[in-house]
Amino acid sequence: MLVLGIGNLLWADEGFGPRALEALAGQYAFPDHVRLLDGGTQGMYLLPFLEEADALLILDAVDFGLPPGKLVVRRDAEVPAFLGAKKMSLHQTGFQEVLATADLLGRLPRRITLIGCQPEELEDYGGGLRASVAARIPEAISAVLSELADWGVQAEPGRSDGAELADPAIRRAAYEDGRPPAETACRLGDDRFFPSAGADDVRG
Repeated sequence: MLVLGIGNLLWADEGFGPRALEALAGQYAFPDHVRLLDGGTQGMYLLPFLEEADALLILDAVDFGLPPGKLVVRRDAEVPAFLGAKKMSLHQTGFQEVLATADLLGRLPRRITLIGCQPEELEDYGGGLRASVAARIPEAISAVLSELADWGVQAEPGRSDGAELADPAIRRAAYEDGRPPAETACRLGDDRFFPSAGADDVRG
């Protein structure tokens, strides 16, 4: 069984999946046949992990068009449709391709569950989770535990091996404490090249 967090930690609420997985791993231990993996934005590189799995549980930020922080659970055939309903970034396009390729190869997991959270902010490069989304992490963990219990897996209080999670340097506490505030650091790109910059500014 594969519990997979996908998304980009650098784009605010896009990081919901990996952050929820990180919190899950910090609170619970699982049997050896349950693998926790931070898939980031790796796209097709995740295919071998899906091919090995009989059941797949995905944690992700998904634009359902709902109020920020709303948690939605979808299963099996509904999952690819929801991931593609309104793509927020390249990682969702890539993961749709992973699911389609696994299906074409006859290696799609028999069970697939998506636990998705409606983002509030995606255009804050270097920003962290917004409060409305971060507040849903405990609910997402409860949903994961409930789904795994239905699959016959019982979690135990403790910690999971962090080898396949984000590097400790960019885990949530380190990331939030170490990044500069928006007032002193541009998070949208190089401000010398914004459309509003004058020609003289661009030439430097």
